[in-house]
Amino acid sequence: MVLAVVLGSAAGGGFPQWNSNAPACRRARRGEAAARARSQASLAVCANGRDWVLLNASPDLRLQIEATAQLHPREGLRSSPISGVVLTGGDVDAIAGLLHLRERHRFDIYAPSQILAIIAANPIFDVLAPYCVQRIELPLDERTELAAASGTSGLAVVAFAVPGKVPLYMETAGQDPGLSDEGDAVGLEVIETATEKSFFFIPGCAAVTEQLRRRLTGSALVFFDGTLWRDDEMIRLGVGSKTGLRMGHMSMSGEDGTIATLRDLGIGRRIFIHINNSNPALLADSPEWQIANNAGWEIAYDGMEVML
Repeated sequence: MVLAVVLGSAAGGGFPQWNSNAPACRRARRGEAAARARSQASLAVCANGRDWVLLNASPDLRLQIEATAQLHPREGLRSSPISGVVLTGGDVDAIAGLLHLRERHRFDIYAPSQILAIIAANPIFDVLAPYCVQRIELPLDERTELAAASGTSGLAVVAFAVPGKVPLYMETAGQDPGLSDEGDAVGLEVIETATEKSFFFIPGCAAVTEQLRRRLTGSALVFFDGTLWRDDEMIRLGVGSKTGLRMGHMSMSGEDGTIATLRDLGIGRRIFIHINNSNPALLADSPEWQIANNAGWEIAYDGMEVML
């Protein structure tokens, strides 16, 4: 059995975002039940009851660990059940949390070559001493077994490219880098090796290609990019100048949105994750939340547990 725990469910900045005075963020600060606060997106996955693998390491990771009993130290004066971190992109909200894991704990970092290159180019990540933290390349479309201190984690992953873009801090000022499908953004198929059951984690995706539709058809569980409700959402609200597509994210709604394009694929359970604070579907009393729910989609929340 695989257990996935949602450590964080919001997009970059979290919900409420630290400098946002938008109505939804004010509701979250007031503690309204329908506006549940959320930290930045990440999952923790376990298949053997002992060793946990993180899917992305958000800037909120230390607090996420403290909020998740399964990730607490269990042995001696210093220990952790975290055996690995798998990265799906080089954005700050996917890699900055690695710096919280710098206390000489042994674990492995798995990522495609482009993402490992970003980490290698920034010396701040050298605080993760190479003698105890290995960096392991994930070749795209190849199965990689995930190691663990106890011998085997019982998990494997297949990383695959999805339409996306380079991280914002790597863009040239004033230029649109365009979308790429060469590994700047990847999705993951996470596999329980004992049963070959699997699920998908795709927190950033700019479009559903025919190849991706084939990959997801008939899957038991999909966590998918839920950043925006509509493509021009941030422009309409006056909180940004870019469309979702320009930022490398597709929308939940619309003819080309996720709800429509993944509607008839026979997916067992569909969960939106990486949801921006501007997205009204975050609010459990909004029409957008109800539309998504009626279409068979769940909105992830911090602490949500999903068994496969």
